[in-house]
Amino acid sequence: MKLTILGGGGFRVPLVYEAVAARATGLVVDEVALHDVDPERLATIGAVAAQLGEELAASGRAPHPLPRLVPTTDLREAVAGADFVFSAVRVGGAQGRTVDERVALDLGLLGQETIGPGGLAYALRTIPVALDVARTIAELAPIAWTINFTNPAGIVTEAMRTVLGDRVVGICDTPIGLVRRVGRLLGADVDAMGPDGTPRIGVDYVGLNHLGWLRAITVDGEDRLPGILADDAALDAIEEARLIGPDWVRTMGALPNEYLFYYLFTEEARSRIAAAEETRGEFLAAQQGRFYEAAGDSCCASPLSAWRATLHEREATYMAETRDEERREEDVAGGGYQEVALRLMTALATGTPARMILDVGNGRPGGGRIVPELPPDLVLEVPCVVDGEGVHPQQVGPVSLGQLGMMARLRAAERAILEAARHGQGASARGGEEAARLRSLAREKAWEGFSTHPLVDSPELGRALLDGYVAGHPEIAALLEG
Repeated sequence: MKLTILGGGGFRVPLVYEAVAARATGLVVDEVALHDVDPERLATIGAVAAQLGEELAASGRAPHPLPRLVPTTDLREAVAGADFVFSAVRVGGAQGRTVDERVALDLGLLGQETIGPGGLAYALRTIPVALDVARTIAELAPIAWTINFTNPAGIVTEAMRTVLGDRVVGICDTPIGLVRRVGRLLGADVDAMGPDGTPRIGVDYVGLNHLGWLRAITVDGEDRLPGILADDAALDAIEEARLIGPDWVRTMGALPNEYLFYYLFTEEARSRIAAAEETRGEFLAAQQGRFYEAAGDSCCASPLSAWRATLHEREATYMAETRDEERREEDVAGGGYQEVALRLMTALATGTPARMILDVGNGRPGGGRIVPELPPDLVLEVPCVVDGEGVHPQQVGPVSLGQLGMMARLRAAERAILEAARHGQGASARGGEEAARLRSLAREKAWEGFSTHPLVDSPELGRALLDGYVAGHPEIAALLEG
């Protein structure tokens, strides 16, 4: 079995290799192809992964043989014949993220990676690359499953689905992390499946990527969430409840995805980020720059040790602007997207059912929609059962008017950005008046997207954001201006 990791020089790639090499779910992967456009980063991460594999094998935590590591800068070579493609690319690198943040902050807006205008800028420069990747997969690995973790995961997955259909699924570790924290309080295994392949614990979670709510969790038919919401000690054990505050969580009657902090406390988040010496992107650019330089040095005795130290600091400072306390160790060690990806791969490859929360299309086979009020091709984040036949979204309860409004406004802005990216990419394949017309449409849709985002809500600011991102991102400038 061949697994291809796009963005193979990315910092967290060794986590995926570790999960695959350890065969924690019993899945045997023979080859892991690492693809990246940066050969030096690719070589560094390849060295970390190789050393990690040797350590796992020596300690008996990984059986022989280890999956072969095949690094390459050739996308077609990486994708050809893959059974699974894991996409975690970062177009523009860490420097691109700092531009996303600073352009927004300089206009008095929230500067964050996936939330607000920074997330739209990230999507605008990423979607054309994601569409090219999807076309390459469709050509060279047509039966492969594509697992997308490229952010902003919801709209990027939605874009890739226009090429790959249901064989691309978006993943995120934050929803299942929330559900498992609640499960631990209840002493319940939220991943358990019954003998008939149906979930033993009922979970009602609905939303978009980084905008969702856990609205019920049932054990033996009884919804246990109201009892948790009424219990101060229980809420204190749930990281998301501490971020948002117990009183507001009770008012909502649901446990929110942690990223709702940015929508509920926008000005507080913006002020904290603006007051810091550096943005999160600047911190990571400097931190990871030091790692890649040190670990890539031929004199570095242990790239793996350097990587581990950097990883712990990264995870401990995650979303630091949302907290008045240091992150608790149990939350730092609470799992990650590599586990979600491996469980998804295993269920699809072996047919052993698994339940997880995934980004999938709103339409149901044979008609109908998960959320009737939203378009069938819109990508939602909902509980799914995965088996050898594919990914099966589960029914959720009706969404409230407030939840529907938040989802609809955000995805409308993101879809305008998707249209801008597609028009701009189309212009690059044409010339003369048609190219000029498409680029004009692309710029108009980009302006619409930035202006109508719920954390911007201003045509004037939307135009200023667009101008700032065109000036700061060569990829966006090429897309919209040629």
